[in-house]
Amino acid sequence: MATQAYLTGRRRYQRPQAILWSENAGTLVDGFYVPTGYEIGADAPAEASEALLDQFLILSDHNRGEIGFKQERIEQRQRTINGRMRSYHIADKLSISMSWNMLPSRQYFQNPAFDVDNGGSPYENQTQEFTADGGAGGVELLDWYENHKGPFWMYLAYDKYNNFGKDNAAYGHLAQYNQIIQVYFADFNYSVVKRGGNNFDFWNISVTLEEV
Repeated sequence: MATQAYLTGRRRYQRPQAILWSENAGTLVDGFYVPTGYEIGADAPAEASEALLDQFLILSDHNRGEIGFKQERIEQRQRTINGRMRSYHIADKLSISMSWNMLPSRQYFQNPAFDVDNGGSPYENQTQEFTADGGAGGVELLDWYENHKGPFWMYLAYDKYNNFGKDNAAYGHLAQYNQIIQVYFADFNYSVVKRGGNNFDFWNISVTLEEV
């Protein structure tokens, strides 16, 4: 099962990878949003329920471009009899775009077998780890896209809601995902840029997601 210790162990740098895709909204534990279940590629115990397997995917920051946010304000506007504008606001929704250049098509040479307690892989920092931070490669992203015709949850880690102030550092907020959004795929494109000499290639990928 994913825990605070697991997510902390999976991050390669001080802050986690910016994006995590999940089948569920997870739970809030000591200020940390933690997805329920096991990560894709985790070395889950044989007795684990199938409903808890392959529940989330941590995306790589390897050659990732900016994360673009586009706000859509859903409202009804009309002018009143005296000429003034009146607006009936319904909701604000996000369209989020991201892209990778020369992303390895696989995160590891084989199943990473992430330790369910500390998030470590026996193949870290070896020639069998292809992405710089052990996050998802192109094949893993494409597989998630092909298996999700409906909505799923996206966890984001960036400087919002003052979570990265010095007063919060003592509570571990530097390590957390601080925004969770339910989304659909609006667009997914990839191109095979360069074939590698090993069993992976380099891909360019662009993804657009729309908030539910």
